[in-house]
Amino acid sequence: MPCAFDPLSARLVEQSGFSLTFMTGYGVSAVKGFPDTGLLSFAEMCQVGREITSAISIPCIGDGDTGYGNNINIRRTIQEYAKQAGLAGIMIEDQISPKRCGHTKNKAVIDRKEAISRIQAAVDARNEGQDIFIIARTDARIISLEEAVERCLPGWKLANMLEGGKTPIFSPSKLYDLGYTVAAYPLTLLSASIRAMQNTLEALKSGEPEKVEEHILPFST
Repeated sequence: MPCAFDPLSARLVEQSGFSLTFMTGYGVSAVKGFPDTGLLSFAEMCQVGREITSAISIPCIGDGDTGYGNNINIRRTIQEYAKQAGLAGIMIEDQISPKRCGHTKNKAVIDRKEAISRIQAAVDARNEGQDIFIIARTDARIISLEEAVERCLPGWKLANMLEGGKTPIFSPSKLYDLGYTVAAYPLTLLSASIRAMQNTLEALKSGEPEKVEEHILPFST
C-alpha cells in the first residue's frame, strides 16, 4: 500500500494498479513545510483527505494521529473523516500529543487504559453509523515488546515499511508469513519525488539542462 500525500500522488497509486492507499500525515506535513510533530490541524488534514478522495476511486485510509484531542474530539474526527473527507478508514495512535513520527526518538505513549479508551471512542463513533473502519496503532515498543504486543487488538495487522527507519524492510510474502495483512510504504513516493527534484535542480544549477530529461516525465501534447 503506497501512501499518498496529495491528490496527484494518490492518483498515481491508483493508476499503478493498487487497490488501496493511505494519506500519510508525515507526507502531508512535509509538503506543507512542517515536520511530523502534530503541527497540522484536524481541519487541514480533513481538507487534504477530501481532496485525495475526490481524485481517486480506490479506498483511502486517513492518518488520524492521536485523534486531535480528547475522546469527544476523537468522535468528531471519526465523523468528519468519514462524512466530509470520504475516507474509508482512520488510524489512531497511542502517543502523547503532540506526537512524533514513530521512527524518531523521544516519543512518549499514554497508558494502556487510556489507549484502549481512545480506540473505544473511535469505535463508538463508527458504530453510530459512520462508514469507516478503525486502525489502532501503538508505539509502546518504547516501553517493551511485551507491552506493544499487549496493546495489539484482534484483527488484521499492518506493517509500516519505511526505508531507513527502525523497521527492517521485508517482502510482502515474508510479512504475510509473519502474520501481517497489509504493508504500508509511508514515505516511498515522497522520498522518490524529492530525490528526482534534487537531481533536476542540481543539473540546472550546474548549467547542464540536457541532463534534466533523465529525471523528469516527458511532456506530451
